[in-house]
Amino acid sequence: MTVAEKTEKKSGGIGEVISVIVQALILALLIRTFLFQPFSIPSGSMRPTLLEGDYLFVSKFSYGYSRYSFPFGPDLFEGRVWADAPERGDVVVFKLPSNPRLDYIKRVIGLPGDTVQIREGALMLNGEPVEREAVGTIDDVDITEQNRPVQVYRETLPNGVSYRTLDVTQGTVGDDTREFVVPEGHFFMLGDNRDNSADSRFNVGYVPHENLVGRANIIFFSIAGGASPLEIWRWPTELRFDRFFRSASR
Repeated sequence: MTVAEKTEKKSGGIGEVISVIVQALILALLIRTFLFQPFSIPSGSMRPTLLEGDYLFVSKFSYGYSRYSFPFGPDLFEGRVWADAPERGDVVVFKLPSNPRLDYIKRVIGLPGDTVQIREGALMLNGEPVEREAVGTIDDVDITEQNRPVQVYRETLPNGVSYRTLDVTQGTVGDDTREFVVPEGHFFMLGDNRDNSADSRFNVGYVPHENLVGRANIIFFSIAGGASPLEIWRWPTELRFDRFFRSASR
């Protein structure tokens, strides 16, 4: 083999590697944009359902696509294409209406036209109390962020979706609200950690359909103690194996 042939073979090999890398990156971008996007839980507002350190997949196709389905939210079009509405009780990732650069994750409680209110800590939907049952307490700081037992309730929405909520402190400002009427094309969101959630009761407001990014599906990784997944040496003590491959909404 001549020097020229060796050089050509080497160049072809490098070019092939670069081509494979570029194709892999394009494929990953397409999957993230149109199918599934990984998401990490940034706060305790969805406790006990979701904990800080949970990593989950969000299905991008569940509600169709809007400008916020794409990285950086380019102003390509208005509204949604292949649009579908979330169901009551879905846990969704959405762009904060007042600052679309921020991702929030909450539970859909109110659909367009619904009235929503909290009275003495109990959820009212269209004038009727949502089924709410006290199911005991949780005394685990990793779940509640409290060094004491915390009361847990199970809510069951009219469509049968059931989940647990925390009542960390009674009589807080979020335990008694005005009646909210959800506008057309918007949704009312609540965190499951009712006393520690910035949601539609407060600064979040009603969330436009366009701002929905996707539905939370499944937890694929979870680590406690504020550890990064890259801190492999902390895995033996901090991994929450019991949370792997659990539903992200129940």
